[in-house]
Amino acid sequence: MIGLIQRVSRADVVVEGETIGAVNRGVLALIAVERGDTPALAERLVERILSYRIFEDEAGKMNRSLLDIGGELLMVSQFTLAADTNSGTRASFTPAAPPELGRALFDHAVMAAGRRVPVATGRFGAHMQVSLCNDGPVTFWLTAR
Repeated sequence: MIGLIQRVSRADVVVEGETIGAVNRGVLALIAVERGDTPALAERLVERILSYRIFEDEAGKMNRSLLDIGGELLMVSQFTLAADTNSGTRASFTPAAPPELGRALFDHAVMAAGRRVPVATGRFGAHMQVSLCNDGPVTFWLTAR
């Protein structure tokens, strides 16, 4: 599984003109499920997202995690992160999980995260508009393999 995480001061996701998920200080996590991913990998990725130290401590060093600051998490499914872009000028989505598996593991990850932090989400498979204020900017690519 892949998680592209961004430290945000705010983020929201809109579907058909309606805001369906929003957070203040915290993390926006764009999540991709790949073929062969499992519930255990989903839980591992969630643990990495929640524990990754991307917030500054009193000394200005990135030593605090989302859990440490009591922040919020906005999780948005984004299968395009699993694309193979190694050749040509059009991505191949062969590495991405089929929609049924993608939805099941994304939902599993949301439930795992929701047991520990406030979580908002996008809508799986929908056309979404995601807005954010990246704080830093700070962005990291995380994987669970």
